[in-house]
Amino acid sequence: MKYIVILGDGWADYPDENGQTPLSLANKPNIDKIAQMSACGLTKTVPDGMKPGSDVANMAVMGYDPAKYYTGRSPLEAASMGIDLGADDVTYRCNLVTLGGDGQYSSLYMKDYSAGEIDTPSAEKLIAEINAAGIVPEGCELYAGVSYRHCLVRRGGKTGAVLTPPHDISGKPVETYLPDGLYADELLTFQQRSRDVLSKSDINAHRIAEGKNPATSCWLWGEGTRPSFTSFEKLYGLKGAVISAVDLVKGLGIVAGMDSIDVEGACGTINTNFAGKAAAALEAIKTHDYVYIHMEAPDECGHQGDKEGKIRSIELIDSLVVRPIFEEMTRRGERFKLLITPDHPTPLALRTHVSDPVPFIMYDSGKTVHGIETYNEGLVRTTRLYYPSGVDMFTAFLKED
Repeated sequence: MKYIVILGDGWADYPDENGQTPLSLANKPNIDKIAQMSACGLTKTVPDGMKPGSDVANMAVMGYDPAKYYTGRSPLEAASMGIDLGADDVTYRCNLVTLGGDGQYSSLYMKDYSAGEIDTPSAEKLIAEINAAGIVPEGCELYAGVSYRHCLVRRGGKTGAVLTPPHDISGKPVETYLPDGLYADELLTFQQRSRDVLSKSDINAHRIAEGKNPATSCWLWGEGTRPSFTSFEKLYGLKGAVISAVDLVKGLGIVAGMDSIDVEGACGTINTNFAGKAAAALEAIKTHDYVYIHMEAPDECGHQGDKEGKIRSIELIDSLVVRPIFEEMTRRGERFKLLITPDHPTPLALRTHVSDPVPFIMYDSGKTVHGIETYNEGLVRTTRLYYPSGVDMFTAFLKED
């Protein structure tokens, strides 16, 4: 048996004024065809009391109970970046963001949490400029990641900072969301001083000249400590691989002992190499029992309030990922299972994550199942199939009848 998870990050949504969602509006014949032959339903991937982050939700869909394994978002990204963490080190996610407005830092607003989805080479140069300026807090190290996503590590520290994800406050004044709690003054000073450094950068001058959002500040969030996972192979008896463009999901796979497979041109946006991810998955499943394919694009579009982009990203996943994987796995003749699901909803109306249950498709090539006509949030509710946690859904996915 082979197991493949196809995850469209954040593609679940709330109905608009016409009762439609991006999933119901998207032209996705391949996903709908599979839904007609599959068990479909809802699952709650984010446990009560936990914030609906992609870290928690993807962890649950991978079969890891967040209540047991979660120690924060940034240490997972640090694992993907190859950063060696000690038991008492503390990490922070460091976004390059665009703050709008003039005057004091507290009077600005969150214009763009991704600094215009800044390209990785430009971001690396900006992080290098910040490091060279000597503004990183004493005892801390700043590491460059992918696009706008970077990592600050405090060696020998404690948790206790109160930090806000920048994508949760798009368009809002930052005054009431500045660092609080442990190390608050130090972290805020770093953010403020990063603004001064970035304002003088030629990289940003070129971005402005090209009509792109400049990176005007670092923004810290996602505090955490080194995680300790039981390996996926030991937990489930399967050799696994993960395919993603973002350090968070790559890091999840790495700490779970899976192989992380890089795909050229994979970037975590709607411009990612979808076809390359599908090809990599089909190659990986030859030597692995389980492959987890993560696509960030629907979530990015949700955060930006881009309805057409979100619909288009679903359609691209349908045609460039789902279709070739389903057709080729069927052609190969070996029994396989597909789990098609989001991790959490990212409603366009809110532009941030919510913890509502998500709709899934669970296909088994060795079983005949009458599913639903089309895959969307409303129709899956009619099946009354519900798993109270992502781990419960994953366990059912692996179960062989």
